[in-house]
Amino acid sequence: MKLLCTTLSVLMLAAVLATPQLSYAGAQQNKMKTCNADANAKGLTGEGKGDARKAFMKECLSAKPEKAAAGASQQNKMTTCNKDAKAKKLAGDERKKFMKECLSN
Repeated sequence: MKLLCTTLSVLMLAAVLATPQLSYAGAQQNKMKTCNADANAKGLTGEGKGDARKAFMKECLSAKPEKAAAGASQQNKMTTCNKDAKAKKLAGDERKKFMKECLSN
């Protein structure tokens, strides 16, 4: 019985060790990878580039994503245009026309 338990334990351990490890890179890890690639592309590697690379990496890693900012801006614009259309009591085609013009500005 002990031999059976030991054998099963060894087989289960081998199965766990044989499965490939999944890589769950977080957003910060992805950002670090991108910034490193950008720094390398700009030639910020090698001797004498330490301070320039550090400055670039600091700026790159602290930068906010542009898409999120643009999305938030569009969302704010939509909210404002909706409020204006509601205040003017627009409906139907008039509202569509107003919203199209308002959002394109």
